[in-house]
Amino acid sequence: MTSKSSKTDKEKVLKAVKGKRVRFINLWFTDILGFLKSFTITVDELGTALEDGAGFDGSSIEGFARIDESDMVALPDPSTFRLLPWKADEHATAQMFCDILRPGGQPFEGDPRYVLKRNLKRAADKGYTFYVGPELEYFYFQDSKGTQPLDEGGYFDMTPLDAATDLRRETVLALEELGIGVEYSHHEVAASQHEIDMRYTDALTMADNVMTYRLVTKQIALKHGVYATFMPKPVFGRNGSGMHVHQSLFKNGRNAFFDKSDKYHLSALAKSYIAGLLKHASEITAVTNQWVNSYKRLVPGYEAPAYLSWARINRADLIRIPEYKPGDENATRIEFRSPDPACNPYLAFSVMLAAGLEGIEKEYPVPEPVEENVYEMREAARKKRKIGVLPASLWEAIQLTEKSEVVRKALGEHVFHAFIKNKKIEWDQYRTQVTEYELKRYLPIL
Repeated sequence: MTSKSSKTDKEKVLKAVKGKRVRFINLWFTDILGFLKSFTITVDELGTALEDGAGFDGSSIEGFARIDESDMVALPDPSTFRLLPWKADEHATAQMFCDILRPGGQPFEGDPRYVLKRNLKRAADKGYTFYVGPELEYFYFQDSKGTQPLDEGGYFDMTPLDAATDLRRETVLALEELGIGVEYSHHEVAASQHEIDMRYTDALTMADNVMTYRLVTKQIALKHGVYATFMPKPVFGRNGSGMHVHQSLFKNGRNAFFDKSDKYHLSALAKSYIAGLLKHASEITAVTNQWVNSYKRLVPGYEAPAYLSWARINRADLIRIPEYKPGDENATRIEFRSPDPACNPYLAFSVMLAAGLEGIEKEYPVPEPVEENVYEMREAARKKRKIGVLPASLWEAIQLTEKSEVVRKALGEHVFHAFIKNKKIEWDQYRTQVTEYELKRYLPIL
């Protein structure tokens, strides 16, 4: 799952570096929370780094190692080599994603990229390739200190070119320069909220692309003196930002989710995958929605799912079956709508895949789809149809995740315990805060 790069791969990178006059190479990796980390080597160190990796101190990286076992090695993945478009001056700067190893060369179990590789191997051992296509929403604000929007547009609105549309266009161009395919970009429902959809690809490539996408979006905004945020719910009373994840399994070049004869065009395997996601959705929510703020978005009324149901068309459901091209094998997929764009994509893709595979392996039966608006149902009707609900807070989510063998197996012991520990600290810090709401609500009357 983690190996030294081939001679051909290394030669391609070394040739590209020479041809593009690259002077510096940024080595990228993530901590368990999904924050991008980086250190820079010079071109003179590149050959050694490609062969043996580059050492660094991992003791200060969240969820990595204790201070007494801090030495880590970052081994660049040459397939991820890209020139950074905003550093294209006389001496260009490039970047590569890295796999994190222990000094002896063994994969480091706390590396989120390794966690995803392990889960992809579980699927590959069954003959499957996991494809994903996330839709990341985000906001532009005047700065990081407030939520003053750049525009008052709505869904698919054409906003003035001197506002956010130009920023979005420049971001798309930068992503394409980095080799990241983009399918759509448009204004979202809330004022100053936008979305750029990357082209469907394998999960490991997409996790790398999500990390790059978030950085590029913020970098282009910063260049123009504004701020881009992937915070799930930055503005009270308005839609939050989601990361709807389209996903499918392919086997021998064919879509294993497709069945032409089924009325939903879904195979029995796809339905078991859906059943696995539904059954374990609450357990994986602490990973797909990992912040206190995430649960301000997962409430009825703002297009974010709160109930455990699936449907073909209804966008109130947790899982939707898109029908843009009914009966098209390659277009058949499921859309998991609860994750938000501030998650760690390596871990989020891992737990979604693990939940789906659990459903396949144990042949979970899928419940009937819910085409009615779940939000408008009475509670008794939801109970009768056994429609559950997602956790209402980070604390609820943590408690469910902590008991989940599916998540424990997907993340591995190291990441599982480090992640839970970090989230408990975050919740404790949050619950002891005195908020502006409390001061406005209670100080005048108590």
